[in-house]
Amino acid sequence: MDDTGDGTGTGRWRAAGLPAAWAATRAVVLLCVLRVLVLPGPDVTGDVSVIYRGWYEVLRRGSFPLGDVTWQYPPGAALALLSPAALPFLDYATAFWVLALLADLAVLCLLLYGGRAAGRARRGAWVWTVGAAALGPTLYARYDVMVTAVAVAALLAGVRRPRVLGVLAGCGALLKGWPVLLLAGARGSAGRRAWGAAALTGAAGVLVCASALPGALSFLTAQRGRGTEVESVGALVFHVARHAGWDGRVLLRYGSMEFTGPYVGAVGAAATALTGAAFVWLLAWRLRARRCGPHTLADAAFTAVLLCTVTSRVISPQYLVWLVGLGAVCLCFSGSGMRLPVLMVLAAAGVTVLEFPVYFADVVASDGLGVGLLVVRNGLLVAACAVACRTLWRATVPPVPAVSLPSQASRSRADSPS
Repeated sequence: MDDTGDGTGTGRWRAAGLPAAWAATRAVVLLCVLRVLVLPGPDVTGDVSVIYRGWYEVLRRGSFPLGDVTWQYPPGAALALLSPAALPFLDYATAFWVLALLADLAVLCLLLYGGRAAGRARRGAWVWTVGAAALGPTLYARYDVMVTAVAVAALLAGVRRPRVLGVLAGCGALLKGWPVLLLAGARGSAGRRAWGAAALTGAAGVLVCASALPGALSFLTAQRGRGTEVESVGALVFHVARHAGWDGRVLLRYGSMEFTGPYVGAVGAAATALTGAAFVWLLAWRLRARRCGPHTLADAAFTAVLLCTVTSRVISPQYLVWLVGLGAVCLCFSGSGMRLPVLMVLAAAGVTVLEFPVYFADVVASDGLGVGLLVVRNGLLVAACAVACRTLWRATVPPVPAVSLPSQASRSRADSPS
């Protein structure tokens, strides 16, 4: 994944190879979402053609999907779901996939532009090209690629323009919530400008959406009721317990397959507590970090999203789109130490397409193959999180100076009478 062109034939070949690789991999992804190539398992495009299309019709009638517990998105998500109306000559699903492709291309262009700046590398664009493609049709079958494009733009702009970072992070949070974590590494006067811009953007967006359509904040109630989704880290407890006689079940609730039964609430509460502990760690890091560089903003955002992902009660396949995008931004900076955790995330993306959709039935049934895939995928994410936290802390927090104790001879001289 090394990067820079050198003006030679080899450099020009490398420069041409990246767009070619992106085009080839995206052609395969498009063939999958168009069902020309059909992967085993459930049809991942159903969310667009059925669920998103249904919400689109409700939104067009002037309301958020009130009473629909599967609607769990901030009010800005309405813009993403209504966006296919910009291509009226296409049916809804095809228009959505075209817009997702354009958002994917925008991420690539942003990373290439970022890679041209001094002190940055083209590795980030390769990470996105390979890692996003590894997720298969999930890449275009959810609107997360659009949110990721906003997040990538925010981090690349935020190094020199903190207010732009804040505005884009606020817009991203209105779309799906998690981009507020892009501000985890925004510190000092620049950080205050970024946080202020994000708060104003978010508040203005909520007010506009609430005044335009009723039910703008209804997603908060649905989020509170979510359980332990079968692909999450905590779900591994119940996958194993089912083989030991645990009598819980897997049900379709809140738009995903979740465990129900004894102790599910306790595991969910533990996951919430771990998320709280993750925020405490981030706060401690912010208070102690001193040695920050241009790459710290991206490294902190990547680490923060990893922490919230592995401690969440839900790990949907599209979450990997966020992590691949943020990891790609990290490796745009030559000073970033996130190479190893980003490679782990890339490996996790490759395993994710196997656990969903290819062998998802085995995951739901807690069969050996499904559980094994989850152990590998979630293990990679947990390991990436641990390494990212350690790397971020060591790179930015100065070590505590050792306290030198007086030697025995010194103590003896001090104790002897003068």
